[in-house]
Amino acid sequence: MINNFVFEKDLGAKKIHVVREFSAPIEKVWKAWTDPDLLEKWWGPKPWTAITKSMNFTVGGAWLYYMAGPNDQKHWSHVKFIAIEEGTRFAADAAFSDENGTVPPGTPVGHWDNKFVALGDKTKVVVDLSFDNEAAIKMLVEMGFEGGFTMGLNQLEELLAL
Repeated sequence: MINNFVFEKDLGAKKIHVVREFSAPIEKVWKAWTDPDLLEKWWGPKPWTAITKSMNFTVGGAWLYYMAGPNDQKHWSHVKFIAIEEGTRFAADAAFSDENGTVPPGTPVGHWDNKFVALGDKTKVVVDLSFDNEAAIKMLVEMGFEGGFTMGLNQLEELLAL
């Protein structure tokens, strides 16, 4: 059941704001966002699957992964962790990269700020995503980010119910 779901995009302000409530305790939701084995089970829209090459969930560390597509496509991403407040918030910069985590010059970077709020036996996740320029957010929107991220969050809801 989807509770308190918000997806707002403001192209002019170069921001996307997402709020999603999950029927699971905060510790379980936090782990699903920070453990690569769990992330791979929900991150990205089906039939795509996230495959982790490496993850170091520390400030200055990174998650290097690719999205595996149904026709053997591989789209690499590098996520650098900027701030971590254990159990309640983490911020990261994410960009498309090569298999070594090298981000080509001029590649748009998404600045993620993810907050986790305990609501009794439920958890509210607040995602604020910002970009350095309007072209970057427009590209993400045109790639279908809203539908893909919504599908991923639905898959997270299913995972948390197990």
